[in-house]
Amino acid sequence: MTLLLVLILVLTAVAVGSAVYYLGGLTQQVQYVILADGRRQERSLPMFIRAVLPLTSMTPKLLQGGPWKTAAARLDRKILSSGFDSLINGRELMLCQMWLGGMGFLFGLLLGRGVHAVGLLLTVALFAYPRIWLKGALAERHRHIQRGLPYVLDLLTLCVEAGLDFMSALAKIAERRKMDPLGEELMRVFHAIRLGRTRRQALREMRDRVDLPDLTVVVNALTQADELGVSLGAILRIQADQLRTKRFQRAETLANQAPTKMLLPLVFIFVAAFIILLGPVLLQVFQRLM
Repeated sequence: MTLLLVLILVLTAVAVGSAVYYLGGLTQQVQYVILADGRRQERSLPMFIRAVLPLTSMTPKLLQGGPWKTAAARLDRKILSSGFDSLINGRELMLCQMWLGGMGFLFGLLLGRGVHAVGLLLTVALFAYPRIWLKGALAERHRHIQRGLPYVLDLLTLCVEAGLDFMSALAKIAERRKMDPLGEELMRVFHAIRLGRTRRQALREMRDRVDLPDLTVVVNALTQADELGVSLGAILRIQADQLRTKRFQRAETLANQAPTKMLLPLVFIFVAAFIILLGPVLLQVFQRLM
């Protein structure tokens, strides 16, 4: 019995050491995405997803047909919009969910020596983690594009009104702008036009790829102006003014919501301060009464 216990402890130590070594190697690993102009930009998946991503190759026929294929296609579009399309696809993300959920369930069984509420909570949290990460990454990318779009439209307006055509103006902005999410999309549009697509096709591809309402409105306005022969400078100026107005309105809305959001934390702060200040006095009163 003692020998068996020692063997279990040794195997457990080896397993834990191997897991720590593997995760440590993942923290040192750097992932890159290839931009439209051939440059590499550092962009990494979360460590938990990278840890189980190689395991998805062990189930090549799982989640390939029926409703799973439709769900994977929807995730593919979200991953493309978030900028991680070259690192993972929708089916792999769903398999990562299954692996993480299964590992959480097994760890919960070992931790609680059976089915336990903590184990079930850990299973649900790890299963939902990839979707939560994707939602956050997509919202972050959309926020960067939304912030930079009015300034880019202003620069396009200045370049077009100064006599440059759309391609030259787009090239100058893409070259001089830092490589943020909006800069990446402008670079993709520029290279798509250079490869033979029309301006309308390249803009519509960007619209479908990013899937952001503000950008959709701008692209629709530009494509309609191109079809009707309207001046691009006037359309760009109008769209920039509208986006700037929307930005101010969103800022005012967030400012009006701030007092309501601060109410609950302030209640906890006042309760904690009350306990800290009057706690010793109340303890003394209770001790005298007892």
